Amino acid sequence: MYPELMVIPMREELLRAGIKETRTAEDVDAALTQPGTTMLVVNSICGCAAGKMRPGVRLALTNSANLPDQKITVFAGQDREATERARSYFEGNPPSSPAVAILRDGKLVYLMQRSVIEQSTAPQIAGELVRAFDEFCAKATV
Repeated sequence: MYPELMVIPMREELLRAGIKETRTAEDVDAALTQPGTTMLVVNSICGCAAGKMRPGVRLALTNSANLPDQKITVFAGQDREATERARSYFEGNPPSSPAVAILRDGKLVYLMQRSVIEQSTAPQIAGELVRAFDEFCAKATV
């Protein structure tokens, strides 16, 4: 674990984007048992989170008409219990940080793992997330 003072700016970057921090397993469960869609960001101290994932997530949130109902984050390596619980919802997928998931009614429907994030630019990540928001978070029209 890193000193908390060191990770505060990394936490705040997502908080300023309107993403709620979940720091315990109970916080994660409370969020993911809500009906609707939830974007869950597994934040990290690594360079690809700083230079690619967090900027890509922020960009996607400002460029999509179809946003998730909820947006939450856990911090890998810091809030271990919350991160482990979040990853338990990613059934069949290996742990990855950073990562961005979309869950519908608590069930995983989309997962962008570190391997994709490392090979992408922030605008590419944003474009892929906007596409995923459009596919998985669009509200049904009657």
